[in-house]
Amino acid sequence: MTDQPTVITTVDFAAFIAQPEHQDRRFELINGEIIEKMPTPLHGYIISLLNFYLVQYLLAHPIGYALIETRYSVPDDELNDVIPDLSFVTHERVELFDSGAVPHMPDLAVEAQSDGQSERFLLDKALLYLARGSRMVWIIYSRRGLIEVLTPDERHFLTLDDTLSGGDVLPGFSVAVRDLFPPQR
Repeated sequence: MTDQPTVITTVDFAAFIAQPEHQDRRFELINGEIIEKMPTPLHGYIISLLNFYLVQYLLAHPIGYALIETRYSVPDDELNDVIPDLSFVTHERVELFDSGAVPHMPDLAVEAQSDGQSERFLLDKALLYLARGSRMVWIIYSRRGLIEVLTPDERHFLTLDDTLSGGDVLPGFSVAVRDLFPPQR
């Protein structure tokens, strides 16, 4: 007989992250399991650069907000409470507030691979975002210099020689994939 993992709900998760010893740490609830986010310097570098390009785009095209490490939780999903590394939400879908989770998934969710995160884990998380309302997900494979682009209808990879575009989520947004990785690559 094998022990089944304990499934945590969003109610128990809220109590867990409210504990004083967890205040300065980042946790997510994914399919009822608590996962601690542990970004690496490479991860931080890539997300910082992408955020820079995204904010520049949004200053010229004020259609929404670029949000770093923002919590999202769908009210009818008691097993998931996620924090994409970077996200985009249109003005129509969110107002800025200072406590709690956004009650729906972002239009765009971005995840950059860190140590301990398998490609399967990142793909499963991307599929979770899409199944619950995200329109696009970018998975950045930090060490490999690849970006996987997923929408509800499409999935493809971009190499350092390609250009990342925003599709219909961020019309007119584009950045060379090479520009998101350290120059020595």
